Amino acid sequence: MDLTTFDIHYDVNGLIPAIVQDARTNQVLMMAYMNAETLQLTLQSGETHFWSRSRREIWHKGATSGNIQKVIEIALDCDQDTLLVRVQPAGPACHTGAVSCFFTNIPLANKRKGSMMTFESLYEIICQRRDHPVAGSYTNSLLTEGEDKILKKVGEEAMEVILAAKGQGDQRVIEETSDLVYHLFVLLASRGLTLEDILGELQKRHQPK
Repeated sequence: MDLTTFDIHYDVNGLIPAIVQDARTNQVLMMAYMNAETLQLTLQSGETHFWSRSRREIWHKGATSGNIQKVIEIALDCDQDTLLVRVQPAGPACHTGAVSCFFTNIPLANKRKGSMMTFESLYEIICQRRDHPVAGSYTNSLLTEGEDKILKKVGEEAMEVILAAKGQGDQRVIEETSDLVYHLFVLLASRGLTLEDILGELQKRHQPK
């Protein structure tokens, strides 16, 4: 593709920020920089390539880790100085092993204590406990006891959902379903599986025959 047909505004160092987003979940995964060469490589290869400012070299995302990012589409913002790169990731985007680099929330002064929980943030918390154990953590106690314990809890919570739905009211269904989802996420994390693995399977089933 001839990029000269686009009025891309690179900064004084010849770089442009590239925000990488999961095309299936819309989760923001990371932010890196591209230059004209790495943008062209990205377009030609169909996988993200960035410019490493610290190493001053081309960085093919996933070349060593295997966590490549298949590009679905690239959009240029209204000021033509930022790229949005929508991808299908083959693994975690963050070097820490987290799905997204954006997992540290900064509390707002005018917001109630606590933050909005999403499936992604819940899964990230569980993975953080797995990778960085915290004394007294229930999640860590499950992971330490092993898969049999986790499977037992999944079975118990599934039965609790059924019992709640059979006459205990909607609030109990919500509570027991929340318990089941949490324990299922612990199971996934313990096996090294991700929410993207589940969404990918559901996406395949959704494809028209």
